[in-house]
Amino acid sequence: MKLGPRAKLVLIAAIFSLPILASYLAYFYLHPRPTANHGELLLPPAQASDASFAQPGGGPPFSFGELRGRWVLVTSDAGACGQGCLDKLVVMRQVWLALGRNAVRVERVFVIDDGAKPDARDLEPFPGMRVVTAPPGVGLTAQAAGDRSHVYLVDPNGNVMMRWDAAQDPKGMLRDLERLLRASQIG
Repeated sequence: MKLGPRAKLVLIAAIFSLPILASYLAYFYLHPRPTANHGELLLPPAQASDASFAQPGGGPPFSFGELRGRWVLVTSDAGACGQGCLDKLVVMRQVWLALGRNAVRVERVFVIDDGAKPDARDLEPFPGMRVVTAPPGVGLTAQAAGDRSHVYLVDPNGNVMMRWDAAQDPKGMLRDLERLLRASQIG
């Protein structure tokens, strides 16, 4: 099949205009996710509270400063930990276990925000997790005080930098932590 001069000109114009048309369509109709993280990045990051937290079983007061140099998953709830609270603690434990050899770089802290003493039987399935009681009106940060719907991440420098909705799929939390631990030179 032989093309005439006009057909050749139209074919050449079509070849050169296809990338322009494709870029136009991509710009206006394809909306990629702006970030790769699954949690909410907290900007600017707030410094973790330096208040003293009591330990329900007695012992010296706890401070988040003790965990400098480690990544820390933190959640808060009532001392009478209901099913929603237990579900959050299970998610934190499962994500921590799924980190494998990197789990030693991550601590878990459960902050009791209502002053009630927790039932020790409820907390038995979570060995290694620190349980502390917050003074009235104090939380991980001023914004996080009383927030029972999120799991927060504190970086090794003591900055509260990310949070996840406690009800969302824990695989996103795991992916975010794996990415951070792989890229981090500290903690």
